[in-house]
Amino acid sequence: MTSVTSPLAGRAIGLAAVPDPVFSGAMVGPGTAIDPTREPSEAVSPVDGVVVSLHPHAYVVVDGEGHGVLTHLGIDTVQLNGEGFELLVNKGDTVTRGQAVIRWNPAAVEAAGKSPVCPVVALEATADALSDVVESGDIKAHDVLFSWQ
Repeated sequence: MTSVTSPLAGRAIGLAAVPDPVFSGAMVGPGTAIDPTREPSEAVSPVDGVVVSLHPHAYVVVDGEGHGVLTHLGIDTVQLNGEGFELLVNKGDTVTRGQAVIRWNPAAVEAAGKSPVCPVVALEATADALSDVVESGDIKAHDVLFSWQ
């Protein structure tokens, strides 16, 4: 079983509250979402693994069991063309849980007219593969968001 921890601090809101139908409908996969604190911060790896996809606004880390976890920094943030995001690792890097992956500023994302809400999704998983999914309450980076069978 894999524990997936929060890549950032904020408030858990659950996927259904994400202002994007692809995420709120769990079309990408099950998981939860974080409404982040608004100060500049570093989004960290939610698991130990390898960075298999890396964009300024999103990254996927695959753990040793083959579980891919997507962290998406804000909604429609691809339209910002990387502005306000700083990559701290490279695709193919091995990272440890809690290691900084991207530096960003949720307040700047919001000021640019985008939602800073961050889905954290278990890729290629079924909803019943996840347990103890956190969908409300304050979250610190490194708090467990869900367990993946």
